[in-house]
Order: sequence, then structure tokens, then C-alpha cells
Amino acid sequence: MARITDELPRCIGVPMNWAMFIMKVLVVFSGAMMAVTFGLVVVVRYGFGGDLFAYEEWLLAISIVGFFAGAVLASERKLHINADVLEVVFKNPRLIWWRGFVVLAIELIVAVFIAYACYVSLADDFSFPRLRATPALRIPFVSWRIAIMIAFGFMAMFSAAYLYVHIRKGLGLPLKSDLNKEAQS
Repeated sequence: MARITDELPRCIGVPMNWAMFIMKVLVVFSGAMMAVTFGLVVVVRYGFGGDLFAYEEWLLAISIVGFFAGAVLASERKLHINADVLEVVFKNPRLIWWRGFVVLAIELIVAVFIAYACYVSLADDFSFPRLRATPALRIPFVSWRIAIMIAFGFMAMFSAAYLYVHIRKGLGLPLKSDLNKEAQS
């Protein structure tokens, strides 16, 4: 299966591939950190009778970043949950194309709106004289809110990429994958 970044102009697709590499690293790092931390909590608490101080606070930030990096990866691969039953109902290719266009347009509008709402939330956080932070380690709440805004920005970018490719297919313009198939035959 061709990746969506392969169907985009090279100047857009290559940076998006690098971003996906960074998201994969974040997902692996956050998953490993959660596993190691919970293992340490068990060893320290039950093995030594101690307590790992405020691990919930820094683990919260790491897990939120990892979760939203995973959401970006799912968005790039179109693996989000989809309850679109019209895909089964429509048989006319023109209606199928328009349904896909409307679904992708709504998805893009929602993702852009949520990214904007995250920006407004960040602006509100920075309007206070002192940033709100966690109680023990004083980790600012904006640390994970920035990650959430960036993630929704990437999700909007991939929605726009899928919409772009969908429109190109509908107009009958050749895609890179189509040109590669012709060159191989």
C-alpha cells in the first residue's frame, strides 16, 4: 500500500516522512518509559518499601505526548475508528467520490478547529502571571498542551493531504503511484 506522503509533491512529502519518524520515536520512547517506570514503582514499593516520588506527574506528560504521537501515526495511515456506513450503501462512483470528499472536508474542518482551540487554550495559559503547574515537580501544564496542539496540527495536515489526493483522483490527474505502475509495465 502506498503511503499518503508518496502521493504528495516531494517538498511536502519528505518533511512529513521525517515528522512521522519523530512520531514513531516518541511513541516507542514513551511506551518504554511507562513500562520501565511502572516496573521501578513495583520494585521500589514492594521490594524496598519505598516510594518513587511524584512519578505520576512526569509520566503523565510523557504518556500524553506518546498517546498523541500515536494518534498522528494513526491519522497518517487512516486507522482511526470510522463509523461511516454510507460507504456500503452507495454504489454510484460519483456519489462515492462526493461522500469521500464531504467526509474528508469535515474531518479537515474539525481537526483545524480543534488545533485552533488548543492554541486558544495555550494563549489563555500564557495570559496568567504564573504558569499553572503540577503540585510536586512544578511541570507546567503547557508542556503537554503544546504537544496536543502540535498533534492536532499534524492530524489536520494529514486530513488535508488525503483531501488533496482525493481531489486529484477525482479530477483524473495521475498520481505518483499510477505513474510508477505504468513505468513498471
